[in-house]
Amino acid sequence: MFEYPQGYELIAGVDEVGRGPLVGAVVTAAVILDPNNPIEGLADSKKLSEKKRLALAEEIKEKAFAWALGRAEANEIDEINILQASLLAMTRAVKSLKIQPHFVLVDGNKIPKDLDIPAQAVVKGDSLVAEISAASILAKVARDQEMEELDKQYPEYAFAQHKGYPTKLHLEKLAELGALPQHRRSFTPVKKVLETKFTDK
Repeated sequence: MFEYPQGYELIAGVDEVGRGPLVGAVVTAAVILDPNNPIEGLADSKKLSEKKRLALAEEIKEKAFAWALGRAEANEIDEINILQASLLAMTRAVKSLKIQPHFVLVDGNKIPKDLDIPAQAVVKGDSLVAEISAASILAKVARDQEMEELDKQYPEYAFAQHKGYPTKLHLEKLAELGALPQHRRSFTPVKKVLETKFTDK
């Protein structure tokens, strides 16, 4: 059972989606919920069906005091590594909120160093804290939609199916077709493909 920090009126939850994929941005969300306007069914986005996630995302946007998305692009991930990029994207999400929270609850075990607001890391926060669950849902829906858009640009890579994660299908497509500008060059499977293409020439 998670105990909320006492004495803070506006609490934001923050979560990220997309640390594991080989392509695209890591996407984060920050959410301040309205305690007088509760949302039923909030949970870790990975445990919800796509239909349920989409419905909850709309409800969160309608009922929350404030919500915002943040991101770090593939080139930033390559430059500063995925952990630092995730923390940077979290900071961007919090700073983009139209109302600044008094306290931030961050999913995981690390707090972004650039947050100038009191914060606490919560392991498995997306299952324990409603605000973090809401953030995980918004981030997941936003990133999945980006992968569907990328799929329209490059249908041969099947991004709508694997969402950029290193599945067997994605790895096969990567080996066959090569890396796109949106691929994360510092990730081993992409790096291997780029090295192979380079040595083949």
